[in-house]
Amino acid sequence: MTEKSFFAGFGGQGIISLGQIWVYCAMKEGKNVTFFPFYGAEKRGGIARAGVIVSDEEIASPLVTTPDSVLVMNPDSLPLCEGILKEGGLMLINSSLVKDEPKRKDIKTIKIEASGIAEKIGNIRFANMVALGAIAKLTGALKLTEIEAILKNFFTPDKHKFVPLNVEAIRAGFDAV
Repeated sequence: MTEKSFFAGFGGQGIISLGQIWVYCAMKEGKNVTFFPFYGAEKRGGIARAGVIVSDEEIASPLVTTPDSVLVMNPDSLPLCEGILKEGGLMLINSSLVKDEPKRKDIKTIKIEASGIAEKIGNIRFANMVALGAIAKLTGALKLTEIEAILKNFFTPDKHKFVPLNVEAIRAGFDAV
């Protein structure tokens, strides 16, 4: 199994953190991984993208040029993601913010109100974790069976107070698709 994914949004949506947590979870599940972040110079509001690969086999290149799956967290990311997604690939759209439809008909499109679900949980900043749960289920790239323990290892002790909300957001995303 090899899953090449591309996450895109704007700075402040936690796209880079999502990519880091995605590959950390995969490593803890015994997979090979690559993580290739890209972001603008702005502190918030600029572009944020992450290419990640999760595989049972060795990975030859960290670049994700034709992903199997894409996550579109904001409207500006839709054209880019639509253009690079492989034929028959999966596009997960944060329908809370992205109202346009993709033009391509040769892809599978799933919508989730990631930002809306995160707001109901208590903070819109957990939308990235909602998306993580959804795309993990849809791709099968991550099992997420030990997610609480994995997040406790990932976050520094001063951030452990946020682990329960992260777990809740991930489970909400997993259950929403």
